[in-house]
Amino acid sequence: MSEAARAIDAAPEKVTFTVDGKTLTATRGESLLKIALANGIRIPHLCYHEALTAYGACRLCLVEVTSVSHGRKRTKISTSCNHPCLEGIEVVTDSPRIRRNRRMVLELLMARVPGSAALGAMAADYDLTEEDVRFRRHQKDCILCGLCVQICRDLVGVDALGFLGRGVHKDVRAPFGEPSKECIGCGACVMACPVDCIKMEESATRRRIVRWDRELPMKVCEQCGYPAMPTFQALHFVKHKRMSMDDFRLCTDCRGEK
Repeated sequence: MSEAARAIDAAPEKVTFTVDGKTLTATRGESLLKIALANGIRIPHLCYHEALTAYGACRLCLVEVTSVSHGRKRTKISTSCNHPCLEGIEVVTDSPRIRRNRRMVLELLMARVPGSAALGAMAADYDLTEEDVRFRRHQKDCILCGLCVQICRDLVGVDALGFLGRGVHKDVRAPFGEPSKECIGCGACVMACPVDCIKMEESATRRRIVRWDRELPMKVCEQCGYPAMPTFQALHFVKHKRMSMDDFRLCTDCRGEK
Protein backbone atom coordinates (compact mmCIF):
# COMPACT_ATOMS: atom_id res chain seq x y z
CA MET A 1 0.00 0.00 0.00
CA SER A 2 1.32 3.43 -0.91
CA GLU A 3 1.95 6.14 1.69
CA ALA A 4 -0.93 8.18 0.25
CA ALA A 5 -3.31 5.23 0.58
CA ARG A 6 -2.20 4.58 4.14
CA ALA A 7 -2.75 8.26 4.97
CA ILE A 8 -6.28 8.06 3.59
CA ASP A 9 -7.02 4.92 5.62
CA ALA A 10 -5.66 6.58 8.77
CA ALA A 11 -7.61 9.79 8.28
CA PRO A 12 -10.63 10.26 10.59
CA GLU A 13 -13.90 9.29 8.92
CA LYS A 14 -16.05 12.27 8.00
CA VAL A 15 -19.83 12.04 8.21
CA THR A 16 -22.60 14.27 6.91
CA PHE A 17 -25.90 14.80 8.70
CA THR A 18 -28.52 17.49 9.28
CA VAL A 19 -29.43 19.56 12.32
CA ASP A 20 -32.70 21.50 11.97
CA GLY A 21 -32.40 21.02 8.22
CA LYS A 22 -28.86 22.41 8.07
CA THR A 23 -26.29 20.06 6.54
CA LEU A 24 -23.19 19.64 8.71
CA THR A 25 -19.97 17.67 8.39
CA ALA A 26 -17.97 16.33 11.32
CA THR A 27 -15.62 13.56 12.33
CA ARG A 28 -17.53 10.38 13.10
CA GLY A 29 -18.07 10.06 16.85
CA GLU A 30 -17.67 13.74 17.73
CA SER A 31 -20.12 15.23 20.18
CA LEU A 32 -23.32 16.30 18.44
CA LEU A 33 -23.69 19.22 20.84
CA LYS A 34 -20.13 20.38 20.23
CA ILE A 35 -20.61 20.46 16.46
CA ALA A 36 -24.03 22.14 16.71
CA LEU A 37 -22.66 24.90 18.95
CA ALA A 38 -19.66 25.39 16.67
CA ASN A 39 -22.09 25.99 13.81
CA GLY A 40 -24.19 28.53 15.68
CA ILE A 41 -27.05 26.18 16.53
CA ARG A 42 -28.33 26.91 20.03
CA ILE A 43 -29.02 23.94 22.29
CA PRO A 44 -29.51 24.69 26.02
CA HIS A 45 -27.06 22.92 28.32
CA LEU A 46 -25.51 23.16 31.78
CA CYS A 47 -23.14 20.24 32.34
CA TYR A 48 -21.23 20.27 29.03
CA HIS A 49 -17.61 21.42 28.83
CA GLU A 50 -15.65 20.87 25.63
CA ALA A 51 -12.49 19.90 27.53
CA LEU A 52 -14.25 17.10 29.45
CA THR A 53 -15.92 13.82 28.56
CA ALA A 54 -19.68 14.43 28.34
CA TYR A 55 -22.02 12.09 30.18
CA GLY A 56 -25.40 13.79 30.01
CA ALA A 57 -25.93 14.70 33.66
CA CYS A 58 -28.23 17.72 33.37
CA ARG A 59 -30.38 16.30 30.51
CA LEU A 60 -31.14 19.76 29.14
CA CYS A 61 -29.44 19.27 25.78
CA LEU A 62 -32.11 16.81 24.62
CA VAL A 63 -32.73 16.55 20.88
CA GLU A 64 -34.67 14.26 18.55
CA VAL A 65 -32.43 12.02 16.46
CA THR A 66 -33.82 10.15 13.46
CA SER A 67 -31.73 7.36 11.95
CA VAL A 68 -32.34 4.62 9.41
CA SER A 69 -31.79 0.99 10.38
CA HIS A 70 -32.65 -1.97 8.16
CA GLY A 71 -34.61 0.31 5.89
CA ARG A 72 -36.78 1.73 8.67
CA LYS A 73 -36.64 5.17 10.26
CA ARG A 74 -36.43 5.42 14.02
CA THR A 75 -36.69 8.62 16.06
CA LYS A 76 -35.54 8.85 19.65
CA ILE A 77 -34.90 11.51 22.28
CA SER A 78 -31.24 11.72 23.25
CA THR A 79 -28.82 13.99 25.07
CA SER A 80 -26.78 15.69 22.36
CA CYS A 81 -23.62 16.17 24.44
CA ASN A 82 -22.77 12.46 24.38
CA HIS A 83 -24.54 11.45 21.17
CA PRO A 84 -22.02 10.79 18.40
CA CYS A 85 -22.17 12.42 14.99
CA LEU A 86 -23.17 9.65 12.57
CA GLU A 87 -23.69 9.47 8.84
CA GLY A 88 -27.17 10.44 7.68
CA ILE A 89 -28.84 11.17 11.01
CA GLU A 90 -31.47 13.90 11.13
CA VAL A 91 -31.48 16.00 14.28
CA VAL A 92 -34.20 18.33 15.52
CA THR A 93 -33.30 20.65 18.39
CA ASP A 94 -36.71 22.20 19.05
CA SER A 95 -40.11 20.54 18.87
CA PRO A 96 -43.15 20.23 21.16
CA ARG A 97 -41.85 16.88 22.42
CA ILE A 98 -38.41 18.28 23.18
CA ARG A 99 -39.83 21.36 24.88
CA ARG A 100 -42.03 19.21 27.14
CA ASN A 101 -39.02 17.13 28.17
CA ARG A 102 -36.75 20.11 28.75
CA ARG A 103 -39.46 21.89 30.74
CA MET A 104 -39.78 18.85 33.01
CA VAL A 105 -36.01 18.68 33.50
CA LEU A 106 -35.92 22.37 34.39
CA GLU A 107 -38.80 21.92 36.81
CA LEU A 108 -36.91 19.15 38.62
CA LEU A 109 -33.72 21.21 38.76
CA MET A 110 -35.61 24.25 40.04
CA ALA A 111 -37.20 22.12 42.76
CA ARG A 112 -33.74 21.08 43.91
CA VAL A 113 -32.20 24.57 43.59
CA PRO A 114 -34.97 27.15 44.13
CA GLY A 115 -34.13 30.72 43.22
CA SER A 116 -31.21 29.92 40.91
CA ALA A 117 -30.64 32.82 38.52
CA ALA A 118 -29.11 30.52 35.88
CA LEU A 119 -32.06 28.12 35.95
CA GLY A 120 -34.58 30.95 36.04
CA ALA A 121 -33.09 32.50 32.90
CA MET A 122 -33.35 29.20 31.04
CA ALA A 123 -36.84 28.48 32.38
CA ALA A 124 -38.13 31.77 30.96
CA ASP A 125 -37.72 30.33 27.46
CA TYR A 126 -40.16 27.56 28.43
CA ASP A 127 -42.76 29.75 30.18
CA LEU A 128 -41.77 28.20 33.50
CA THR A 129 -41.63 30.14 36.77
CA GLU A 130 -40.87 29.20 40.37
CA GLU A 131 -44.61 29.18 41.07
CA ASP A 132 -45.14 26.55 38.35
CA VAL A 133 -42.82 24.00 39.97
CA ARG A 134 -44.92 21.06 41.17
CA PHE A 135 -42.25 19.18 43.12
CA ARG A 136 -41.15 19.54 46.73
CA ARG A 137 -38.40 22.11 47.18
CA HIS A 138 -35.13 20.84 48.61
CA GLN A 139 -33.34 24.16 49.18
CA LYS A 140 -30.07 22.95 47.68
CA ASP A 141 -27.66 25.09 45.68
CA CYS A 142 -25.94 22.39 43.56
CA ILE A 143 -27.54 20.67 40.55
CA LEU A 144 -25.13 17.68 40.76
CA CYS A 145 -23.85 18.17 37.22
CA GLY A 146 -20.42 16.88 38.29
CA LEU A 147 -18.41 19.42 36.31
CA CYS A 148 -16.36 20.39 39.36
CA VAL A 149 -15.59 16.74 40.11
CA GLN A 150 -14.57 16.07 36.51
CA ILE A 151 -12.46 19.17 36.05
CA CYS A 152 -10.61 18.60 39.33
CA ARG A 153 -9.92 14.95 38.49
CA ASP A 154 -9.41 14.98 34.72
CA LEU A 155 -7.90 18.39 33.99
CA VAL A 156 -6.28 19.57 37.20
CA GLY A 157 -5.26 16.05 38.22
CA VAL A 158 -5.95 16.51 41.94
CA ASP A 159 -9.15 14.48 42.52
CA ALA A 160 -10.09 16.48 45.62
CA LEU A 161 -13.88 16.18 45.17
CA GLY A 162 -16.53 13.51 44.90
CA PHE A 163 -20.21 12.66 45.32
CA LEU A 164 -21.48 11.88 48.79
CA GLY A 165 -24.83 10.44 49.86
CA ARG A 166 -27.79 9.15 47.86
CA GLY A 167 -31.11 10.40 46.54
CA VAL A 168 -32.14 13.85 47.72
CA HIS A 169 -29.22 13.81 50.17
CA LYS A 170 -26.61 13.43 47.43
CA ASP A 171 -24.07 16.23 47.30
CA VAL A 172 -20.61 17.13 46.05
CA ARG A 173 -18.00 17.48 48.75
CA ALA A 174 -14.42 16.75 49.69
CA PRO A 175 -13.95 13.18 51.03
CA PHE A 176 -16.05 12.38 54.12
CA GLY A 177 -17.55 15.87 53.95
CA GLU A 178 -14.60 17.32 55.85
CA PRO A 179 -12.55 20.40 54.92
CA SER A 180 -10.51 19.49 51.84
CA LYS A 181 -6.84 18.67 52.37
CA GLU A 182 -6.16 17.99 48.69
CA CYS A 183 -7.61 21.12 47.05
CA ILE A 184 -4.83 23.32 45.63
CA GLY A 185 -7.07 26.37 45.36
CA CYS A 186 -6.76 26.71 41.58
CA GLY A 187 -10.39 27.85 41.24
CA ALA A 188 -11.13 25.67 38.20
CA CYS A 189 -14.22 24.27 39.91
CA VAL A 190 -15.47 27.80 40.62
CA MET A 191 -15.14 28.79 36.96
CA ALA A 192 -16.78 25.59 35.72
CA CYS A 193 -19.86 25.64 37.97
CA PRO A 194 -22.89 26.54 35.80
CA VAL A 195 -25.01 27.73 38.74
CA ASP A 196 -22.31 29.64 40.65
CA CYS A 197 -22.65 27.67 43.89
CA ILE A 198 -18.99 27.12 44.84
CA LYS A 199 -17.72 30.69 45.42
CA MET A 200 -14.19 31.96 45.91
CA GLU A 201 -12.92 34.71 48.21
CA GLU A 202 -9.54 36.27 47.60
CA SER A 203 -7.29 38.87 49.21
CA ALA A 204 -3.72 39.96 48.56
CA THR A 205 -2.41 37.13 50.72
CA ARG A 206 -5.10 34.40 50.92
CA ARG A 207 -7.58 32.57 48.69
CA ARG A 208 -10.54 30.64 50.05
CA ILE A 209 -12.70 28.17 48.15
CA VAL A 210 -15.81 28.55 50.25
CA ARG A 211 -17.68 25.33 49.49
CA TRP A 212 -14.69 23.09 50.28
CA ASP A 213 -13.64 25.21 53.28
CA ARG A 214 -10.13 25.43 51.86
CA GLU A 215 -8.03 28.53 52.55
CA LEU A 216 -4.51 28.82 51.17
CA PRO A 217 -1.72 31.41 51.10
CA MET A 218 -1.08 33.17 47.79
CA LYS A 219 2.24 33.23 45.97
CA VAL A 220 2.88 36.83 44.95
CA CYS A 221 4.80 38.03 41.90
CA GLU A 222 8.31 39.07 42.92
CA GLN A 223 8.21 42.01 40.51
CA CYS A 224 4.77 43.60 40.84
CA GLY A 225 3.46 41.98 44.03
CA TYR A 226 0.31 40.61 42.34
CA PRO A 227 -1.13 37.47 44.06
CA ALA A 228 -0.68 35.17 41.08
CA MET A 229 -1.78 31.78 42.46
CA PRO A 230 -1.97 29.77 45.67
CA THR A 231 1.41 28.41 46.77
CA PHE A 232 -0.10 24.92 46.85
CA GLN A 233 -0.98 25.24 43.15
CA ALA A 234 2.63 26.12 42.27
CA LEU A 235 3.88 23.19 44.39
CA HIS A 236 1.47 20.87 42.57
CA PHE A 237 2.93 21.89 39.19
CA VAL A 238 6.47 21.46 40.51
CA LYS A 239 5.70 17.98 41.79
CA HIS A 240 3.59 16.63 38.94
CA LYS A 241 4.55 18.67 35.85
CA ARG A 242 8.34 18.67 36.23
CA MET A 243 8.47 22.42 36.67
CA SER A 244 10.60 24.56 38.96
CA MET A 245 9.51 27.10 41.55
CA ASP A 246 11.57 29.59 39.51
CA ASP A 247 8.85 29.28 36.85
CA PHE A 248 6.45 30.96 39.27
CA ARG A 249 8.59 33.84 40.47
CA LEU A 250 6.73 36.24 38.17
CA CYS A 251 3.09 36.56 37.16
CA THR A 252 2.09 36.08 33.53
CA ASP A 253 1.97 39.84 32.91
CA CYS A 254 5.51 40.40 34.17
CA ARG A 255 6.70 37.42 32.14
CA GLY A 256 5.18 39.06 29.09
CA GLU A 257 2.78 36.19 28.41
CA LYS A 258 -0.60 36.72 26.81
